[in-house]
Amino acid sequence: MNQPLAYVHPQAKIAKNVVIEPFVNIEKNVEIGEGTWIGSNVTIMEGARIGKNCKIFPGAVISAIPQDMKFNGEETVLRVGDNTTIREFVTLNRGTKASGETVIGSNSLLMAYVHVAHDCVVGNNVILGNGVQLGGHITVEDWAIISGLSAVHQFVKIGAHCMISGGSLVRKDVPPFTKAAREPLSYVGVNSIGLRRRGFTNEKINEIQEIYRYIFLKGLNVSKALEMIEREMPATAERDEILLFIGQSSRGVMKGYSRSRGSAE
Repeated sequence: MNQPLAYVHPQAKIAKNVVIEPFVNIEKNVEIGEGTWIGSNVTIMEGARIGKNCKIFPGAVISAIPQDMKFNGEETVLRVGDNTTIREFVTLNRGTKASGETVIGSNSLLMAYVHVAHDCVVGNNVILGNGVQLGGHITVEDWAIISGLSAVHQFVKIGAHCMISGGSLVRKDVPPFTKAAREPLSYVGVNSIGLRRRGFTNEKINEIQEIYRYIFLKGLNVSKALEMIEREMPATAERDEILLFIGQSSRGVMKGYSRSRGSAE
């Protein structure tokens, strides 16, 4: 850690085996866990809480103040879990008084030029592709993948195990286990390849597909579809997760299948 060309504030709490490359700037009120590597020209500002064995590549700016006109200098934090990789020129803003924190989970990959705004919660095992931009107050659940150059509107929620196509404009919530593409963003099937990689059986994937047939393929309104799913399909963890996600959506969910857009997978 004794890098003479880096600046580390004396009040920063840095584990003994953290590697800090030249020209890094670390401010006060920062905590960095064991085994983390910080590349050259990284700036880590007040309020950062970085876990163990992370990799932060050159040019990243961690825990900058929110780009929010309502921010008034309140003390907030930016949390990063263990084993997360933050690539070049990623910008992560800390929270506002709305929640007090921005959270990035463990085992996640944030590719180059990603921006995560204030008060977001990004789960574990998430991949954000090059240039993905998250507005404020967004939730991205575990195992979701957002492909490069996608922009996500503030307050949107993206469910677990989703796969979102590159260059997408995400204005509505994306329910768990789905694939989303096209403009406007629409349901294009269940993320069956990703689910198989994570140990979901064919039977479980078929169950999820049947649930989404009610929601997106049968021409039902959302409330009627949810009512029929609850009445006609056996209760399982996945069924209940989907029902809860859509039932609690404040922005509404993405569009369903339309023949004018081609066939869903």
